[in-house]
Amino acid sequence: DWGNLGKFKSANEKLQSPNPSEQRVVFMGNSITEGWTKSFFKGKPYVNRGIGGQTTPQMLLRVRQDVIALEPTIVVILACTNDFACITGPMTLAEIRDNILSMVELAKTNDIIPIVSSVLPAYDYPWRPGLEPNKKIPKLNALLNAMAKEQNVPYLDYFSAMADERNGLPKEYTTDEVHVTEKGYGIMGDIVEEAISKALKNK
Repeated sequence: DWGNLGKFKSANEKLQSPNPSEQRVVFMGNSITEGWTKSFFKGKPYVNRGIGGQTTPQMLLRVRQDVIALEPTIVVILACTNDFACITGPMTLAEIRDNILSMVELAKTNDIIPIVSSVLPAYDYPWRPGLEPNKKIPKLNALLNAMAKEQNVPYLDYFSAMADERNGLPKEYTTDEVHVTEKGYGIMGDIVEEAISKALKNK
């Protein structure tokens, strides 16, 4: 199960279709999404579909099962850092961008509003040092921003709000230069809530 399609199979089957007045939001991502504090989702029509370690080709493989089939109004896509870490092999910036573009196109075709998130800052990967994500991530974010404008979909800029002078995460926002602390999630929560609210108003 290369794409880990089985992880949420049971949960997806149990999840009922949203009520007519419900504005369901699916969060599609990797460990940063999966690790989001549960209190953020409590009492909200938000569905967490993050899987730690996943790359964009793996996420693309499960868009139908973990996003489209859940009938959300919005999908928040946060990905790409594992692509830089070469977890499923080397990828170019254009290839990573195109995988996000394919997720956007699938969402739009199914009347789902995609919110394209910037990649979070990362100075280095402790488990794969020397790959210089702090130099590559800003370049990819520029591509993602341009793509979002071309597709006329929202772009969510976590990077500008969270990056330090190294293009990394400040110590109070991270445990290991990549994963996010409760304070970091607090910053992200404010930013994404604003983006969701704006997307719903412009719907």
